[in-house]
Amino acid sequence: MKAMRSHEHGDVEVLKLETVEQPNINDDQLLVAVKAAGVNPVDTYIRAGINNYSANFPHTPGMDGAGEIAAVGKNLSGFTVGDRVYFNRNLTGSAAEFTICDPNNCFPLADAVSFEEGAGIGVPYTTAHRALFGRAQAKAGEKVLIHGATGAVGIACVQLAKAAGLTVVASAGTDAGAKLLAEQGADAVIRHDADGHLAPYSNLDDGFNIIIEMLANVNLDMDLKALTRQGRVVVVGNRGTVEINPRDLMARDAQVMGMAVMNMTPAEHQQTAKAMYPLFAAGLLKPVVRKVYALEELPQAHLDVLKSGALGNLVVKVG
Repeated sequence: MKAMRSHEHGDVEVLKLETVEQPNINDDQLLVAVKAAGVNPVDTYIRAGINNYSANFPHTPGMDGAGEIAAVGKNLSGFTVGDRVYFNRNLTGSAAEFTICDPNNCFPLADAVSFEEGAGIGVPYTTAHRALFGRAQAKAGEKVLIHGATGAVGIACVQLAKAAGLTVVASAGTDAGAKLLAEQGADAVIRHDADGHLAPYSNLDDGFNIIIEMLANVNLDMDLKALTRQGRVVVVGNRGTVEINPRDLMARDAQVMGMAVMNMTPAEHQQTAKAMYPLFAAGLLKPVVRKVYALEELPQAHLDVLKSGALGNLVVKVG
């Protein structure tokens, strides 16, 4: 089979297209014929060996993907060869024609969702759901700011929050991003590249119940001033340190909490997938595919996923 692999940590040049043997499953595993693989920032951290991530070599990148079940371990039930599935973790990498999955990380793909869209579900939508409902305990009627909403996780947050009955304010840094967020149903769109963009919300009466923060090292100090009473900030993304005044938390009985999808238990992954499935089936959730790459173009996708101004998911077409 064809697979993108690296044999050491490094820049994108370490990724090479290779012909390798198809992996073999044990009795407790699934073999998935990958049709499309998602590309997420965490994939680049693992490839480079940074941000406390590392890889075992040879390494095939990719946590997310979608495809069809090709083989089922004899100890497993509930899976059939040919089933359409997506996965948010795997054991051998999704940038390959076949990958091995633990059944706890492989979920039914709704018929309304294409394989390319399905490859954008795993990390982005699981992260968004965890941030909103697992950590922030979001409730219908609350007001949420998705701060930096044009990337894959941000768009997932917008869709999930709207489906749950929240009032959604989303921020973008470009005209194209603002247009996309309006199309996704955000109740208001603000430009985070404008000076004082959170000033209208920096009082207890107009502040946010929840802020989902994609770049805490830049925005966290401003976020705390834009919370209402008992407001919560969930840090999804961060690339450095930041100075805050804890009195902003004290004045609001507010909270700042972090999250990482890697911390979720198998049971939490299953619960999240089951909660989202009817929303995908009904078309209320739909990944936005920004660009589709060929398998051998994975190095460029790794570069592009770290650029600012994202407008959805980057996907590699495999099968």
